[in-house]
Amino acid sequence: MDKNYYEVLGVQRGASTDEIKKSYRKLVRKYHPDVSKEADAADQMQQINLAYETLTDDSKRNEYNQMLDHPQGFAGAGNAGNQYQYYRGQDGAGQQFSEEDLRRAFGGGFGSGGGGFGGATGAGGGFSGNFEDLFGQFGTGFGGNARGGRGQSGYQGSAQQSYRGEDQHASIEVDIRVAYEGATQQFTLQMPVMNASGQQEIQRKTLQVKIPKGMKPGQQIRLSGQGQAGFNGGAQGDLYIEIQYRNTEQLRVEGSDVYMTVAIAPWEAALGDSIDVNTPAGTVSVKIPEGSQTGRQLRLKGKGIPAKEPGNLQLILQVVLPPANNDAAKALYRQMAETMAFNPRAS
Repeated sequence: MDKNYYEVLGVQRGASTDEIKKSYRKLVRKYHPDVSKEADAADQMQQINLAYETLTDDSKRNEYNQMLDHPQGFAGAGNAGNQYQYYRGQDGAGQQFSEEDLRRAFGGGFGSGGGGFGGATGAGGGFSGNFEDLFGQFGTGFGGNARGGRGQSGYQGSAQQSYRGEDQHASIEVDIRVAYEGATQQFTLQMPVMNASGQQEIQRKTLQVKIPKGMKPGQQIRLSGQGQAGFNGGAQGDLYIEIQYRNTEQLRVEGSDVYMTVAIAPWEAALGDSIDVNTPAGTVSVKIPEGSQTGRQLRLKGKGIPAKEPGNLQLILQVVLPPANNDAAKALYRQMAETMAFNPRAS
């Protein structure tokens, strides 16, 4: 095990799934190769995705924790007392086999003496190769991530069994207006895939994703059959796309509520006025209360993300002063200073 997955995601071992997802989203924004300036972004993203897939699946996480607690049981195969151990992947922490167990499982295809394996001429037809060749018949390799169900004898399934591919996860950012209108957008993702040799590699995948309106940040879209390839003819896993909204200086999303900064003139703030505002929900007419100051919020109920329970649109007022860039404007400011005698710092 090269890296501790908890350290990769920057979370404690006891972190909740929500905490893991939150940390994952931050790391995706930093290391996604399409936006990252980091030289090792692709390698970092591969580690991040593998850690996320492991720690957000309860069975995989429990198994991974067992591996952290008992690393000696997962380091490979030991031959003390003719016992051979391999890591089973999905089904549990590991299992031991005696030489006699293995002989029964393979019809006596092992040589005798010292717990070793026979060559091509060993008893019972022999077995050419080594531990790795042997345990490849149980899964996808020994001391690694073999997976699959058990046969009638209680051992890992052989090549006749097929297994569904792993589900994968990705996060994308879209404009807030997509929440109100929906959209079909094309994305290119860099996803870890398993090659024919059983090794992980990064593959670019371009997809058309239909995003329905009303999605809250953090909700996922399931793309059936777009995950990891299956084994031995098994079905492909699914790809889950997590939606995040791109915050700007003017617009940001919190849950199903949308916060929008609206610029107003000093006289609109001081005297009160009705103004038209172009919002993601459309153009709305808003009454500015008399004496408003920068930072005051006006709530438009039900104008946030149009989910099953719509959020609110919070308009944050920002008073903007006209520039004093000519003599007439400067004269007006001087007149205000003389007439109003206003001191904003007075208590």
